[in-house]
Amino acid sequence: MSREMRLERQGEQLDPQGHQEGDPVGDPVGDSAGGQIRLELLVEGLIRLAGISVIVIIALIFFFLLKEGLPAFRQVSLAQFLGTRWYPIEDQYGILSLLVGSLMVTVGAIIIAVPLGLVTAVYLGEIAPNWQREILKPFIEVLAGIPSIVLGFFGWIVLAPAITRLGAPTGLTAFTGSLILAYMSLPTIISVTEDALYAVPREYRDGSLAIGATRWQTIWRVTVPAARSGIVIAVMLGIGRAIGETMAVMLVTGNAANIPELGPAAFFEPVRTMTATIAAEMGEVASGSLHYSVLFAIGIILFIITFLINTIASRLVGGNGTRRRGGQL
Repeated sequence: MSREMRLERQGEQLDPQGHQEGDPVGDPVGDSAGGQIRLELLVEGLIRLAGISVIVIIALIFFFLLKEGLPAFRQVSLAQFLGTRWYPIEDQYGILSLLVGSLMVTVGAIIIAVPLGLVTAVYLGEIAPNWQREILKPFIEVLAGIPSIVLGFFGWIVLAPAITRLGAPTGLTAFTGSLILAYMSLPTIISVTEDALYAVPREYRDGSLAIGATRWQTIWRVTVPAARSGIVIAVMLGIGRAIGETMAVMLVTGNAANIPELGPAAFFEPVRTMTATIAAEMGEVASGSLHYSVLFAIGIILFIITFLINTIASRLVGGNGTRRRGGQL
């Protein structure tokens, strides 16, 4: 066989990349697809593990609260537990005054924060020019990072004397606590509400303007109702932020475990919240004592209240989503 024929046969046995026939050749496309599948499975497993971990951690917290707090429900009668007098030295553990104090401070904060936060979010999302939005949005988000103890000192040193000068017998009142908590809730309410407004499709606004609605009518009758689920979430997050705050409230509400008389002046009297009671007294009680168990029982009540708030928010948001989907069918 001539040299030319041998070279021609060797060329036929080689592929363009120099591999001989019969040699194992890797499949780049298949290898890439297999690696992508393995990566997706890994990410999916990590996400599932994170979700299960959150459920397990919450369950462990609740079981720990039950373990430490259930003895209080066995040793303290329901009538005494729902009494108005909180004086642990005399074995008086009535938490009604603490519940009323927490309710007053939280309701006052929401009354102040929700309208102000909603209007601010509408201005940022629908009215403000881009240069103002780029300045105000980061500034509002930075406000959420201020430590609560700093805000508590501000309320104690600045707000309390100002309220006293307005004629209140003391500046450490439920109204002072409501102001501080409203300020602390505003960044959350504004940010979540503004994001909800941004998520409303542009076609809604264009369609409203096309049929002759003014800009204000479009905002309040189209954009805001369309973002209702996000606004509900923002309000509920604000409520959770307010009801769970401790140090700032403990500094500015007076820490008086009493129930103010009904009336407009009730917010200008000292109160005491459940969170402030736990923070102030937990470090002074003996582990395993009745007082110790009652403080954990208050924690159980706070846990249940927070759970109910989140459940109500989920039902409201879920109901709105169901109605929207039903209208599209």
